[in-house]
This record gives sequence, structure tokens and C-alpha cells, in this order.
Amino acid sequence: MPATDFSQSEYDARLTKTRSAMATQGIETLIVADPSNMAWLTGYDGWSFYVPQVVIVPSSGTPLWWGRTQDKAGAAQTTWIGDDNLFDWPEEHVQHPDHHPYDALVTLLRERGWTRALGVEMDNYYYSAASHRILETAFGRDAIADATGLVNWQRAVKSVAELAMMRKAGQLTAHMHATLREGFREGRPKNELVAEVQAAGVAGLPGLAGDYPAIAPIAPSGLEASASHITWNDRPLVRGEATYFEVSGCYHRYHCPASRTLFLGEVPADIRRAEEAVLQAIEDTFAAARPGVACEEVAACVYDSFARAGYVKANRTGYPIGLSYPPDWGERTMSLRPGDTTPLQENMTFHLMPGLWTPDWGVAITESFVVTPDGAQPLADIPRALVVKS
Repeated sequence: MPATDFSQSEYDARLTKTRSAMATQGIETLIVADPSNMAWLTGYDGWSFYVPQVVIVPSSGTPLWWGRTQDKAGAAQTTWIGDDNLFDWPEEHVQHPDHHPYDALVTLLRERGWTRALGVEMDNYYYSAASHRILETAFGRDAIADATGLVNWQRAVKSVAELAMMRKAGQLTAHMHATLREGFREGRPKNELVAEVQAAGVAGLPGLAGDYPAIAPIAPSGLEASASHITWNDRPLVRGEATYFEVSGCYHRYHCPASRTLFLGEVPADIRRAEEAVLQAIEDTFAAARPGVACEEVAACVYDSFARAGYVKANRTGYPIGLSYPPDWGERTMSLRPGDTTPLQENMTFHLMPGLWTPDWGVAITESFVVTPDGAQPLADIPRALVVKS
């Protein structure tokens, strides 16, 4: 039996939701290239997304897995799909200059009669221009519709089983931050600390093993922290600098990211002011994030808190999270920002990002949360205050 993480009834429900969305968009056959969506629909798990692979969802019947020959055994072990619905493309076409795997996909689609009303995830990391050109040449532009985000939106409201996965990821995240607080000290090369934190996330806790996260640790210090997505280097940690770490535990591909800021020495007044604004923004957001409240209303809690402290924030303040593969642990649907009127629903999950970046430093204290009737509930238990070491 395949080693899937959820009951067949849950996978059936996911497939039903997806097909309903397909019907609304007039799509008869959906070609899913995003590995997160492939896993959500079928359970497929493997580091094989660097080559073409898809799950094909017809309007009825069992979906098909299609990928590299070498990865077919992995599909048999990790999906609920039977062997009769696992298909591969020729191994000799791996990164071949004259042959493309999608030529084989065209043949498979033609054999099944799936040549019209096709949906593809056009704006996706894993669907290339060459892949699209081959499908368009074979079936014509009018036969292909943009299904970007179709499956992603079905993933927005988490099941009870998914929330359990995310809370376990949150335990791993808390463990990583505890390791960080213990190992943060003056003079220590940052790469050594990052290695220790990453090892903690993978080694996990008793009975709770970790997996690789979809994003590498973000760990800038001082002036580096004025940029939001710098990873790490071998420079020793020094006094007078703020360092923020954005990391996530990962449990069966589910994530629970969280950022915390650490400081060596006496904290300047402007950074303390920023900390107070961020902490208040989190409290205000958690009180407001209830079912029916629009994403932009939640975001306003952050912008208003910052404005009262004299800061202006121009970027979004959060995004949905869940099951993910590199290079991103976001679900790429709604955003907590002005203009997004999507209403929250119970059991949606977000990474709240009330970070502040100035020309000289950055402060980030973030939380992953689930929407409940009583407001947002954090998915990890991590002290929020600035960590200060003398």
C-alpha cells in the first residue's frame, strides 16, 4: 500500500473540490505541475521536481501520475494511485537538447482523447515556456486555458488532519528557535549557528522527525537586515547589531514559519520602538482575524500599528501557508494587503509578516496562525520579544 498521510476519503474530497473548480472554468482535463498541488491531490513526494512531472486530473475517473521513469517507483510508494495510472517518459530524454519529455505527454493525452479544454498552471515555477510551447503546438492555443492557482485555492481551508501536521511543524519550529536562542553569542560565525539550527529542525524531537523546509534560513545581521531575504554568511556575530532569523520546521511537507529578532548588547531606542509596534500589530491582528473579515482588514492592523509608531510599511503583511516544496512555503493565492478583499474562513492558515526594514536595520517577529471563530490562534509556541544578550 502507498505510504500516504491522509485517508482516502480526504483525498476524494480534495479531488471533488478540484473538479468543481475545473467545471466552473470550463476545464475538462487539468495538468498539474506544481509538486505541492501534486502531493495534495495524490500524496506524491520526491525530490524530482527538477524534471518535468505532472498529475493529470480528468473530469472523471482516477488521476494519472506522469514523470521520469526513475521516479515511477516513488509514485507507486507515495501515492494512492494504482500502478495502472502511473506513466513515465523515456529516461534518455532527461535534459536532452533534442528531445523534450512533454512530447511524450502529448502522446499520452492524445491516446486518452484529452485534446481539448486543457488547463495548465501557466504562472508556476515548475511549468516552463518550452513545455507550454509543445502543448500549444500540439493542440492549439484555443485548447489550453490558464489554470494557475486553481488547485492552490482549494487548499486554502485546512482539514483537521492538515492542522495536526502544521502544529507538529510548529513544534519543530519552536525547537529550532530554542536552539537559536541558546547558540546565539558574540563572535560565533553565523554559518555555524545556522547549521546547528537546521540540524535541530531535521533531527526533530522524540517521536517527531523533521524534513527539509521549502525555504533556506533567512538570517541577516545589521545592515544586511535592511534587506528582507538575505540568507547567511560566515561573518561572526557582533555587538550592536540586530539579527533576525526566519526558519520553519517541516513535518510531512507541512510548514509553520516564524521569525524572531536577536540583539547583542544594549538595544537602541529606535529598534525598541519597532519591536513594540510589531508586537502590538500581532496582538491586533490576532484579535481581528476571524471568519468573514477581509484580508485587507487584517493587514490594516499591521499598517495602523506601524503608523502610530511613526513607521510606514509598503509591502504585504502575510500570506497563506501549508504543504510546500522549494522554492516557497507560501500557497500563492491571497495576501494580507490593501486591496485584497478575500474573506477569511475558519481553518485558513497564514504566515503573518509584520517585519520592518529601514535603510540601516531590520526587525522581524512573525507568527503562523490558523483562523478560528475567536480570532487567530498561533501554530507554534515561541517567545515573541526581542532576544537580547549582553
